[in-house]
Amino acid sequence: MTIVITREEQTDGGRYTAVADGRPAGMMTYRRPEKGRIVIDHTRVESTFNGQGVGARLVARAIDDARTGGYRITPVCSFAVRYFGKHPETADVLAGENPG
Repeated sequence: MTIVITREEQTDGGRYTAVADGRPAGMMTYRRPEKGRIVIDHTRVESTFNGQGVGARLVARAIDDARTGGYRITPVCSFAVRYFGKHPETADVLAGENPG
């Protein structure tokens, strides 16, 4: 399965969209409460793609973008919180506790 992740940026936030083999597979939204930080507030995977790593790919892309862009992430949606908890190697982009 080929998964393509795209990012749509707006002034106060944005979203990542996953397309798998040409079909919508999931999305993750975030807000930007201040310069240098995003808050991941929602992740959704289409039921036909549950358990296939789509959500993890969305969060991983946000982490890669944070490292490249030099900003931090505050996860507040339950999926993103669990992802960061399971992957201690992501601590370098993890922001403080204030979700904003």
